[in-house]
Amino acid sequence: MKRLIIIVILFLQFIAAADKLLIPMDQIQKDHLKAYGIAFWTLEKNINIEWLLNYRGGSFLIDYYSPIAQECRIRGVSFNRITANGVLDIYTEIEQNNMDIILLEKAPRIAIYTPQNKQPWDDAVTLALTYAEVPYKTLWDEEVFQGELEKYDWLHLHHEDFTGQYGKFYRNYHTATWYIEQKQQFEAMAQNLGFNSVHAQKKALAEMIKNYVVNGGFLFAMCSATDSFDIALAVLNIDAAHSVFDGTPIEKNIQQKIDYNNSMAFKNFNIITDPMVYEYSNIDYPPSDNPVVRGAEADYFTLFEFSAKYDPVPTMLTQNHVPVVKGFMGQTTGFNREKIKKHVLVMGEDPTTPQVKYLHGNHGQGTFTFLGGHDPEDYQHFVGDPQTDLSLHRNSPGYRLILNNILFPAARKKERKT
Repeated sequence: MKRLIIIVILFLQFIAAADKLLIPMDQIQKDHLKAYGIAFWTLEKNINIEWLLNYRGGSFLIDYYSPIAQECRIRGVSFNRITANGVLDIYTEIEQNNMDIILLEKAPRIAIYTPQNKQPWDDAVTLALTYAEVPYKTLWDEEVFQGELEKYDWLHLHHEDFTGQYGKFYRNYHTATWYIEQKQQFEAMAQNLGFNSVHAQKKALAEMIKNYVVNGGFLFAMCSATDSFDIALAVLNIDAAHSVFDGTPIEKNIQQKIDYNNSMAFKNFNIITDPMVYEYSNIDYPPSDNPVVRGAEADYFTLFEFSAKYDPVPTMLTQNHVPVVKGFMGQTTGFNREKIKKHVLVMGEDPTTPQVKYLHGNHGQGTFTFLGGHDPEDYQHFVGDPQTDLSLHRNSPGYRLILNNILFPAARKKERKT
């Protein structure tokens, strides 16, 4: 009798172990953003996750453990317990359609390049990670120059100006206290690091970040950190900053000296050196100095559909519960299609204009992903605007694009059995 009881217990444990926990990511999910936090939390516990690409919005499938189910309940994330037969049905559907399985194995080490005095709501990625309860570290110039980047798998660039022009806020804010203080802080930082100007120091920093990508790092950036970063690389050894920024004149014939071979994403762009113009170059579309404000109700961009089985990377990065995402503006709202290098993959665009919103590329052993705009749930963000409350936008498709990127470094394509 005792032996029979043991056999029954072992059998029940086997059946339980065969069950899976499904976190659906389609329209029924109550909190898409927190769901990414659950995925990250699970990886931190050394539990693998199957990311079901194109299945119900990019759902997550995990071995069933009661602590994971309980954590879902605490965070308000929808989930289902799936039996072995149900799992087989899911696998069959995936095999027969434009879907695939990506195995997530290890929580990536995440860093955000951001000033120490910045608030979380100044940056959409910081907001997203904070709301989703995904841990991250912050870095600034000193840490980068000290070689700290190599400790991290994934790096986000706060919407920083890598050209050393202080965000090109000169016309409207050069007499503002915060602008003057920031300029003094940046100049002191550049001097402490051995540079005679902020733009020289920031360009050297951009080159270090580029080398981080070359050596296998995953880079993500939004808003002005995208084009200002690439512009800085292209004018690495040129003084392209007006004298109001550094006290020295711009080099002559600067347009002919731009090295597009050193930039990662963009080509053949013209830089705008006038400090009175709120724009870096003609990469940005629509231009910040003459924006086309269509209004949140009329502004959308379309995500491309990729082959999950043959193009898993862009498929991962575009997972969503909707194919069309509402637009949002920023200092760099989008990217002029004509200025994007041929090897760069377009993942989201406004098909009615020259605007590309979302792109991805390989560089060396690593990758970069750029998303135009400042805040997916704040259509036209201004300096001093209040923070976005993500508890009111728990199912934001735009914020999902950000959070897809943090799981990308954890991914390995699962081999299908033959």
